[in-house]
Amino acid sequence: MSEGQIRQSLSGFYDVFSDGKMYRTRARGNFRKRRITPLVGDRVTFESSTPKEGYILEILPRDNSLTRPPVSNIDQGVVVTAVAAPEFSTNLLDRQLIALEVSGIQPVIYFTKADLIEDARYQEFEELAAGYRKIGYQVCLTREPFATAGLDQLKATLADKETVIMGQTGAGKSTLLNHISPELTLATGEISTALNRGRHTTRKVSLMPVAGGLVADTPGFSSYDTLTIDYRELGQYFPEFLALSSGCRFRGCVHVNEPGCAVKDALAAGDLMQSRYDNYLLLLTLLKNQKPIYNKKK
Repeated sequence: MSEGQIRQSLSGFYDVFSDGKMYRTRARGNFRKRRITPLVGDRVTFESSTPKEGYILEILPRDNSLTRPPVSNIDQGVVVTAVAAPEFSTNLLDRQLIALEVSGIQPVIYFTKADLIEDARYQEFEELAAGYRKIGYQVCLTREPFATAGLDQLKATLADKETVIMGQTGAGKSTLLNHISPELTLATGEISTALNRGRHTTRKVSLMPVAGGLVADTPGFSSYDTLTIDYRELGQYFPEFLALSSGCRFRGCVHVNEPGCAVKDALAAGDLMQSRYDNYLLLLTLLKNQKPIYNKKK
């Protein structure tokens, strides 16, 4: 029996890296019976008679995990967000940030395709980026596509960490990784303007050595899964709200109709981003109205 890390998942096979070698494995049948699905990033015990034949015996405790993309034990998530083509959405960006916050993964925002917009629109994104930096997020926004300064900043961020690259289909995740590590030669796709979404070009989930760290390049998406947290917990995953919540008059304030709300006071004073609060209200309503999910797979 050996220990290793799942580096790739494809069609029911799991490539496990251990002691400098890669082993192709399958999950034991009892995993399916227990509704347990191994994830890329999992630390596992396994047995293997040859590098091409083996079985995963046990998944060791996870530090964290994401459902979409399906990865685990990740240090940080780089949310690749196009400012155009596909159309930019603060709601989608915030939902991705919240998904990372819920899983205890440090978010990083990387804007792409800024060369496609006019100067006035770019100025709006500079203000938006400044707002996210004020919250405490690391943000990369440059006028020229894949500028050296931006790539160097991202390379330094990736070093010695396990990172998931996530974002909407067509945002440029694979193109970004190709610029950082040209030897990867990842497939990229054009945007379908009729559907305003990209064609899926990433067919598998894998952890790849990039810039001194490990990076997961994952399939993109055109929408985002519904969050399953209690609506009363949502404010905990907006760092700027959490920092102010101790100043609210009522314990458990959800920052909507309560008097003496420090979050609403800060919003009225212009100290919070209006788009963040608007998205908070939308998500709060969705969470309050969604039906509970029973028999959810682990």
